[in-house]
Formats: sequence, structure tokens, C-alpha cells
Amino acid sequence: MTQLLLKLFIRNQNPQEPGARTAIGKLSGVVGIVCNLLLAAAKLVVGILAGAVSVTADAMNNFSDAASSIVTLVGFKLAEKPADSEHPYGHARFEYLSGLAVAALIIVIGAELAKTALDKILHPTAVAVSVPLIAVLVASMAVKLWMSLFNRKLGKCIDSTALMAVSADSRNDVIATGAVLAAAVVERLTDLPVDGYMGMAVALFIVYSGANLAKQTISPLLGEAASPELRQNIVKVLEGNDRVLGWHDLMVHDYGPGQRFASIHVEMDQKEDPLVCHEIIDDMERLCLEKHKVHLVIHYDPVITDDPEIQAVKAEVAGILTALDSRLTLHDFRMVRGTGHSNVIFDVAMPHDMADQKSYIKKSLDAALQTKEGGVYHTVITFDLVD
Repeated sequence: MTQLLLKLFIRNQNPQEPGARTAIGKLSGVVGIVCNLLLAAAKLVVGILAGAVSVTADAMNNFSDAASSIVTLVGFKLAEKPADSEHPYGHARFEYLSGLAVAALIIVIGAELAKTALDKILHPTAVAVSVPLIAVLVASMAVKLWMSLFNRKLGKCIDSTALMAVSADSRNDVIATGAVLAAAVVERLTDLPVDGYMGMAVALFIVYSGANLAKQTISPLLGEAASPELRQNIVKVLEGNDRVLGWHDLMVHDYGPGQRFASIHVEMDQKEDPLVCHEIIDDMERLCLEKHKVHLVIHYDPVITDDPEIQAVKAEVAGILTALDSRLTLHDFRMVRGTGHSNVIFDVAMPHDMADQKSYIKKSLDAALQTKEGGVYHTVITFDLVD
């Protein structure tokens, strides 16, 4: 069914193309609206006739999912707007904002359903369990399971957190409806008034799902770190050129799917022709954009490779850092020689959990270098916190 819908409504299925991404997002939204409205209407009818608050709560959950699909649809539409003078990096973050709006809507509806369920717990009434009620719930579970798989496939296709969230929400709905079905069967077999309690469980589950969705969408808006996979893809572009001796200070800024900007420092031998280095850097930036849709800016760092003293001291510093912690690395190493001592200037990249050890690391390096034969070295260190 998924492949059939893609063939019927998506002409270009290349996820790297902005038009295809928007079309896939719209398809998910339309399918979500139609399926959820049908399920909500069916559950609302049988729930009211049976006097089952858990079923009507599940119906309202489907109505909220339909509203979520509308918001997702609008979000993808707004996200495709091109960059303008006020928003030079485009409008792709609308996709994240739509996810946040969906989360807020889910939480509000869940809270309202909890009030209704509490009233049913305090004032229980019998539920008229019927074959149509059970049939609607079973059908709902089947449809929601398909929707979860459908959105999961689309989400992976275009690397969309919004669609993956919709997939997870549909999976959660299968569990919630299964719980409602279990409550209906229990009331039919035992006459125990569990409907209100199950309605409360569904309502709390809806609130929990909304909170999780909010967490997932807020993170990229705040500026989360680049994924290990994306970092690795960028580094592979650099490592493909043998003139690149090292790299550091990779920073990635996410302005929404397809709008990622990155900067990085690349070390090359100072003896290389600057014009040749410039051409190599241009080629790597272009390749990164073509292969990974990342606008990469490379800063060129010339390094000295043929000075024995510099290389010896650099190796000594690297060894000390590794002995202190294998996660410590250095870059931008250079030396300014003086008559009484030489300044050794470099950057140390360190994880965030070692931020309070800067003084200890510097003292350890100073102590080791001052006892080194061949001269006295003073360290001038810049500490970089990295992921």
C-alpha cells in the first residue's frame, strides 16, 4: 500500500530534492487526516452509544491526531518557502515548529480527557459492550499499525523527525486502543467498572506522548549537536584528500532539513602552494554540498612539518595529553622562540565533562616541558570543549 501511494502521488522520490521532501510530507499529512477522522467518527459513535468514556477518549485522541496531521501538512508547506532578506537561511525550521505545535495540542487534549475520565471514576456507569464496538477497536488497531509503518518508512526516506514522531504516535495509539479494548472485554465478562480507569490511563498516556514529542522537537530548535553519522560524512570528504594533514573545530548549525551549515579547520603543509590549497578547499566544500547537502566552510591552517624541534615538542605534548586522558587532542601547534624560553602555543580539544580540569592539564604540561632537555618551554593553551 505504501509503495502504491508513493507511485500514485509522488513523481520524484529522491529524498535529496526539496520538492520531493515536501510532497512526501504532504502525502503523510493527507493520509493522517483521512484515516484519523474516519477512526475518530466511528469510535465516537460507538463510544457514545455504549456509554464508554475510554472509547470516546480514544476517539478524541484520533481527532487530535487528525489535527496534528493538519499542522504537519501546514508545517511542510511553510518549510518549503525560499530564503528571503529577513530569513537568509530559509524556513525549513517550520517543520520543527509544526512538531512542537502538535505536541502542545496533544498535551492539552490529554489533560481534558483526564478530567472526563476522573468524573467517570467518581460516578461509574455501565458500558454496553457490543460487537460493533469491539470491531471498531480492532479495525482501529490494524489501521494505526499500518500508519505507524507507513510514516516510519516515509520518515526514514527523507530523514524527518516530524514524520518519525507521527510514526511513534501511531504506534502508541495501537497500545492505547488495545488497552481500551481490554477494558471493554473485562467489563463484558466481569461487570467491573474499569472503563473510567482505563480512560484515565489513555489520557495520561496521551499527555506522556505529547511531552516526549515536545522534547524531540525542542532539541533541534535549541541547537543540538550534529549526529555522529553527519560528522563522519563530513570528515570522510576531508580524509579523501591526501593533502589534508588534520582537521579540528567542526561546527554544524541546523536551520532545518536540507538547510545545514558547517565550518571546520583543515591543516595543510605550509609549503603547499596557497592557490592549490584554495582550489582543494573549494572542491571539498562543493563535494560536501553535493553528497550530504551541507554548506561547508573550510578554514585553512598552514602547519610546519619540517622543523625537528617543533615536531619533537609536539609529540611530547601529544603523549602527555594521551597519558592524562585518551580523549584529549591538540591542534594549531606552533612555537615562538625567545632567548630565555620558547612559547609553545596550541589548542586542546576536550570533552565537556573535563571542563573543570583545565588548570590541572596546563600544570601537568608545564611541569613536563620545563624539565625537557634542549630548552625551557612555556605553554599558551586555548581549551576547546567538544562533543
